[in-house]
Amino acid sequence: MSKKIIYSTRPFRQEFITQIATIAPEFSWQTTLKKSQISDVEIMLGWDRELESELLTKDSNLRWVQSISAGVDYLPLEQLSKNNVLLSNASGLHRDSISQHVLGVILSDYRGIHKSALNQEQHLWKDSTMTYRTLEQANLLIIGTGKIGQRLAELATPFGPTIFGINTSGHKLPNFKETYPIGQLHEVLPDMDIVVNILPLTPETTGLFNAQLFSVMNPEALFINVGRGKSVVTEDLIAALNKQQFRFAALDVFEEEPLPDTSPLWMMDNVLVTPHLSGMTPNFQEKFMQIFLENLKSYHKEQKIAINQVNLNKGY
Repeated sequence: MSKKIIYSTRPFRQEFITQIATIAPEFSWQTTLKKSQISDVEIMLGWDRELESELLTKDSNLRWVQSISAGVDYLPLEQLSKNNVLLSNASGLHRDSISQHVLGVILSDYRGIHKSALNQEQHLWKDSTMTYRTLEQANLLIIGTGKIGQRLAELATPFGPTIFGINTSGHKLPNFKETYPIGQLHEVLPDMDIVVNILPLTPETTGLFNAQLFSVMNPEALFINVGRGKSVVTEDLIAALNKQQFRFAALDVFEEEPLPDTSPLWMMDNVLVTPHLSGMTPNFQEKFMQIFLENLKSYHKEQKIAINQVNLNKGY
């Protein structure tokens, strides 16, 4: 009888492979597969699009997918659900990196650092267009109050902004003055100085940031997107910036990636483009394996997921 397989789409250090073998000795660890081995894959780290059709046949033995990312919108969720495949994500792994990225963007904008970097290229010492703001006078809206949103609120609190949140139900959380259900987003936006999108991508959040939403934003607002690119309608974003419906956009994710070199966003003075780097995390393997090994122990014992199980109907 063939040995059951844990198939990983990326390599990990030997110390972790040894721990995996100790927890689940009946499994073989593989980072490449022969055609004859596909049917033996029971656990998968990451996702292999090229093998998707073979991994999701009615005769497949795939029982659990551990996503390497927090977002899972790129996975075939409906088919995973039909096949009764468990799915867990890496939620929380990137919370410090993304939160620090957002704070860096805010401070760079509020203290004129971004504009100074641009002026340096022109040897420009004084700039009459420079403005300076302080966070203790700002209303900060965090749209998506999961692990990243909560960490951002925690780190931002000492700087003194008044912090508001948007989540599905409006449930209360520490470090937020008020939280609102997503249905009240239009009502809340006009009073916000900083708007940060950290929402997962679902049918409800796809294209959420559109012309209608941008039209009610504070004209002095800073908009930051570190959520998902497809939650923003790019054409509407560009139009809103040109109409000065809000002041500045800092974008780390885009509808199309890499961002095409023909995109107007590259050349707009009121836009900061970063190449999907907010989630880049030092010590990724250690942090990821804390999640996977805990789940592997639970799966091996009870065929259940201990942490970060994804609701396949909701998509997060």
